[in-house]
Amino acid sequence: MTDRLRSLQDLQTLHRELKLRQRAEEERREREAAAARLREHEARIFEHSVGAVVPLPASNRVILNRGRPEPEPRQRELDEQMAWQQALSDDFDVDSLLETDESLSFRRPEISAESVRKLRRGHWSLQAQIDLHGLRRDQAREALGQFIHDSARRGLRCVRVVHGKGNGSPGKEPVLKARVRRWLVQKQEVLAFVQARASDGGSGALMVLLNAT
Repeated sequence: MTDRLRSLQDLQTLHRELKLRQRAEEERREREAAAARLREHEARIFEHSVGAVVPLPASNRVILNRGRPEPEPRQRELDEQMAWQQALSDDFDVDSLLETDESLSFRRPEISAESVRKLRRGHWSLQAQIDLHGLRRDQAREALGQFIHDSARRGLRCVRVVHGKGNGSPGKEPVLKARVRRWLVQKQEVLAFVQARASDGGSGALMVLLNAT
């Protein structure tokens, strides 16, 4: 009798467990169905808001292919620096191009004498300068060429080139003065130059008018 009661109790317990599992499964299904209905409702709201959506044809799609970055043109930069140095010749005959005043000014044919007078009077404000003191000839030539090139590319109009008065040179003669004038005449960016006013360096410097690009 005892064994039969125990078996009956076990069956009842098993039956209750099965019912609990069945109820849990039904609740899970109801939650999933409710979530599906909510997603469908939200999708309909989105479609109603944006209207009909038509997929783009494959032919109208752009496939972006990120290429490798271009290498830095280091050799071209070196070639340009070499061109600056080679373009400025020490043998260039500049005397015929200079005005016959005491400051030996220079202007290209398209530049008026009035522009030279304005340059001498400080009409254009000084925007940059380079000091060639202490540089050897080749160093000064390369530094000046690059300075003029960079200044013109930056859109500068008026710059100053300090070459020195030669007070510390043998014979008190300025070593770079004549060379700087010769080099500047050969630079296409240079439209004109005059000796600086006393307040700007006097005979030890030049005020240069550039063709800013």
